[in-house]
Amino acid sequence: MANIIVYTKAYCPFCTHAKSLLNSKGAEFTEINIGGDAALRDEMIAKSGGGYTVPQIFINDMHIGGCDDLVAFNAQGKLDPLLQD
Repeated sequence: MANIIVYTKAYCPFCTHAKSLLNSKGAEFTEINIGGDAALRDEMIAKSGGGYTVPQIFINDMHIGGCDDLVAFNAQGKLDPLLQD
């Protein structure tokens, strides 16, 4: 099973969409809500190489990017193999 981490904020439609896609695949993930927590936000930015928008998605320590990137991975058939690891 893949190790998935999703950095999010409340009331973020892109976060909701990304989580829905992962849920539709039956993927379990850890959600880290960075809202109001500067230390978690800084951790996310450092880990993603400068990504400051949410969501920021990581699968098996690989930075996928945001919601659009996750959707693109899925459309290209690259998401399912990652989730099987």
